[in-house]
Amino acid sequence: MSAFPAADAMVAEYLDIESQMSSPDVISRPEKLRSLGRRYAQLGRVVSRYRTWEKAQADLDDIREIIEIGGEDGELFESELPRLEKEAAEAAASLRDALIPRDPDDSRDAILEVKAGEGGEESALFAADLVRMYQRYAESKGWSVQTLSSTPTELGGYKDIQMAVKASSIPEDPADGVWAHLKFEAGVHRVQRVPSTESQGRIHTSAAGVLVFAEVDEPEEVQLNDNELRIDVYRSSGPGGQSVNTTDSAVRITHLPTGITVSMQDEKSQIKNREAAMRVLLARLRQLQLEEQAAKEADQRRSQVRTVDRSERVRTYNFPENRIADHRTGYKAHNLDAVLNGDLSAVIESLRVLDETERLDQAAKDATDPQ
Repeated sequence: MSAFPAADAMVAEYLDIESQMSSPDVISRPEKLRSLGRRYAQLGRVVSRYRTWEKAQADLDDIREIIEIGGEDGELFESELPRLEKEAAEAAASLRDALIPRDPDDSRDAILEVKAGEGGEESALFAADLVRMYQRYAESKGWSVQTLSSTPTELGGYKDIQMAVKASSIPEDPADGVWAHLKFEAGVHRVQRVPSTESQGRIHTSAAGVLVFAEVDEPEEVQLNDNELRIDVYRSSGPGGQSVNTTDSAVRITHLPTGITVSMQDEKSQIKNREAAMRVLLARLRQLQLEEQAAKEADQRRSQVRTVDRSERVRTYNFPENRIADHRTGYKAHNLDAVLNGDLSAVIESLRVLDETERLDQAAKDATDPQ
């Protein structure tokens, strides 16, 4: 019996996907190819470490066999034994780490929404600050950001905005994916500062909400029937209600069973607005289905459930002290200006470390649980 049966199964799946990706049927379907490519990249991390361990273990077994036979060759190679034992042990530990359950969505792209909350115009201006922060962070990662829909205010803020954040290619390591980083941003972000609209210099506290959804590769991933949708078209309008165009290009899609509604009007084309609305709707429905599944199976997807709790106040941005504080990890730093300029790495890394620690603890618990 193999020492790593789970890895054996993953190697078999990896080879099967490799074969599928070269078939004409898959090559002609970009969505399917991307979906398979994502899983291929996830498995590649395990397969690479498995092959490293396999070679190290084979080398160790060969040396042990030579030593056991004895003679001059045995004495010659005996000094190599400690080094090879160490290499095999390190390769096995690395493979075990790769086999720890990961968030299967880590390598996916994401749809990110920022919504103004309590605080009126100041909240809308803070929402715009968060948007710039995420745009600059994405630029530092080489990701692209596409605005799907937005409702700007007259002072340059946002009542709400929806953006698609996309990696240039499928990451070799899923931990480098867009969702792997941005999933931790979901929640209520609080700001403390003197608003530009404040005449007496008083510090105000306001907030903005951030929602993050993993992008859907193929519509088949979501349980959805066409008769569950109501699609309305209407004329776009801008701030103040003035007409943006004179055709019914804006689209509103309502998912009747859940009441989820998505509206798009940024494009002049009704078709493009409908496509953008469906992207957001599918991502929201998929997230809802995952949350419902997680509610029934509480031991699964712990990290994802925690990070999408919309009511959780996750972070405070204190301008007078130039301080950033994340309430989930206890992370604090006095470099708020740099963070708002896109330097989010340290903040997100603290969340990734917390998530990894929880996954390791859970894996250890599962390994010792008789059930």
